[in-house]
Amino acid sequence: MCNLAQICVNEYIANACKGEEKMVQLDLEKLNKEYSDKSPEDIVRFVVENIGIEKVALASSLSIEDQVLTDILLKINPKVRVFFLDTGRHFQQTYDLMEETMHRYGFHYEVYAPESKELEQAVSKYGPNFFYESVELRKKCCEIRKVNPLKRVLSTVDAWICGLRREQSLTRQELNIFEWDGLHSIYKINPIVFWSEDRVWEYIKKYNIPYNSLYSKGFRSIGCQPCTRAVRPGEDVRSGRWWWEDPDKKECGLHARVGQV
Repeated sequence: MCNLAQICVNEYIANACKGEEKMVQLDLEKLNKEYSDKSPEDIVRFVVENIGIEKVALASSLSIEDQVLTDILLKINPKVRVFFLDTGRHFQQTYDLMEETMHRYGFHYEVYAPESKELEQAVSKYGPNFFYESVELRKKCCEIRKVNPLKRVLSTVDAWICGLRREQSLTRQELNIFEWDGLHSIYKINPIVFWSEDRVWEYIKKYNIPYNSLYSKGFRSIGCQPCTRAVRPGEDVRSGRWWWEDPDKKECGLHARVGQV
């Protein structure tokens, strides 16, 4: 863990101690070594037991990775928080999967949507498809529909769990299991960060986990409908997301780090 991140953690904890609640302090460097060869179940169980069920939440986009983690988390504790960012532009297949997953596990997602006034102003000013006009406007759309709603939910937790994997893209190759999210001043946990896509599918098939039907049509990373397309064999997993942009910059802002634009 770098010195800057440690300083951020220490400052946040010091400030939290002044109030009624105190964030659990984790030694990230030690934990990343200790859990490097542990199962996602072991990682998730540690996080839930040490941080607390109400202070941990899984961010689900209904991807195969998030479906795996939803299965793992709900088996460990059926009261775990799982949230979904409803941008209003998802595929119908994504909403169908959301419904199916809720029935399968007998739970409800926490749903967060864009602020109506902010979205209304942007669409009125730029048009309904303004995200195609420039990278700047695409990021603005992501900010309104995803980043700002994310901030609301993350303000209620001390750690969030994500289905990120190093193999997914150039922007994710240095991720670790346990991280400090300096943008939101909370911990970020990536239990399957070292898994391959094949390993994710093995879990899906082994436990008969429901997944988005678009995967059977060439989609490998599924986001909003206007910004997602199927990929050709041999292409990068996320090459179908914002395909008109440079691959080393294709993030929506949900997983940006301190210092990144």
